Amino acid sequence: MDTRRALLDALGDGPVSGPALADDLGVSRTAVWKAVESLREEGFAVGSTSEGYVAPEDPGYSAAGIEFGLDAPYEIEYHDQLPSTNDRARELAAEGADGVAVVADEQTGGRGRLDRQWTAPSGGVWLSLVLRPDAAPARAPLFTLAAAVAIADACREAGVDAHIKWPNDVLVGGLGTESDGDADGGASDAPGASDAPGGRGGRKLAGILTEMEGEADRVSWLVAGIGVNANVDPDLLPADATSLQDELGAPVDRRRFAAVLLERFAALAGTPDRMDRILPAWRERASTLGRRVRVDTPNGPVTGTAVDVEPPGALVIETDDGTRRVHAGDCEHLRDADD
Repeated sequence: MDTRRALLDALGDGPVSGPALADDLGVSRTAVWKAVESLREEGFAVGSTSEGYVAPEDPGYSAAGIEFGLDAPYEIEYHDQLPSTNDRARELAAEGADGVAVVADEQTGGRGRLDRQWTAPSGGVWLSLVLRPDAAPARAPLFTLAAAVAIADACREAGVDAHIKWPNDVLVGGLGTESDGDADGGASDAPGASDAPGGRGGRKLAGILTEMEGEADRVSWLVAGIGVNANVDPDLLPADATSLQDELGAPVDRRRFAAVLLERFAALAGTPDRMDRILPAWRERASTLGRRVRVDTPNGPVTGTAVDVEPPGALVIETDDGTRRVHAGDCEHLRDADD
């Protein structure tokens, strides 16, 4: 562990002296001092008392702020502004990085699947996590579902009762106001707010864009791009989107939100033995199961009642012509005929 991260961990337990930290880590006191100064330059205002160094009362939204007290094995790379956190994450992946979360306060450009546009202004939680999981490419969709669960849980801890529409739209409200089937289904794949109208079954809080490179039997690297409309002015978002701040009437602590999200993701997908937890967790938070849906697939629409999700994330739909399993597509919640 580097001196900087060790110092952050030590500060979480109270004041820590430079000599004690130097002895514990086997480094010089100069190295400890340099780590403190580096944190201060980043905006993490480490204080000095007679008992040693102390953490700031408000760690702030920064790499050190998110890492402070983070119970997940991820390094944070923070930027005030980036064109795309996914683009930067892919660069790191090509360099061999693993377990790095690229975070930006604002994204100025990017893309979702099918080149759909999305909004990522200052105030959101825009991050892309670089992973090298011990998994076959066929299991990659599970990481997207895990990210959706992690976002929903972080939203709920913040006080917003979020739910998931298959496969990865995180929504709030709208459980009784589904589309009647005439609206376009819209994408559920890009970080930030989608530009697609209607059919969501709620107002969109977040989305996910997962990219990967792999061989026949294993994933070389995977990037889970996550976008959450945290403290974003709703006037900057499409009509079918909302923000945590707008739902709560007050800003959320983005530092805490990002930490909870990363911790929950690690608990579900951090190691291969944990991945069996993903589908049960997703089912518990899903608003799609038990509803009439229409999924627009490359082979045409599939309409029926969503009854389950099966590995690695296929939606099981009971149609008039029998059971169908859909692995990808734009999902729309429909109003039941007897509503």
